[in-house]
Amino acid sequence: MPPSEPLTDEELATIEELAEAATPGPWFVRNLDDDHAMSLVAISTAPDTGHGERWPGFDHREIVAATLVQAPRYVDVADERWDTNALFIANARQDIPRLIDEIKRLRRQLASSRHQASEAQ
Repeated sequence: MPPSEPLTDEELATIEELAEAATPGPWFVRNLDDDHAMSLVAISTAPDTGHGERWPGFDHREIVAATLVQAPRYVDVADERWDTNALFIANARQDIPRLIDEIKRLRRQLASSRHQASEAQ
């Protein structure tokens, strides 16, 4: 769908289903190290400790996604926005459901206003 097109109810429902099916939140950005002590930026179900734990000193089952894995180098976006991408992904876990709720609320409000306006005519 082009960005200028309105979001349909079906598309909103699909987004909601995807959000509900994802690993429960909240999600956090974690700054870790891989087994070669190179930076690993991850999205996790556990908060960052500030200790930069090195593999295997952290529970890999808490990791939802990674935006930088340097050794072996297989997650490393060309624009080097590892931290901001991780923050965006981590926040999406709680922001997407809130945005869905807000869209639904506004659609109900709009429908109610339209209904009241049609009754007034």
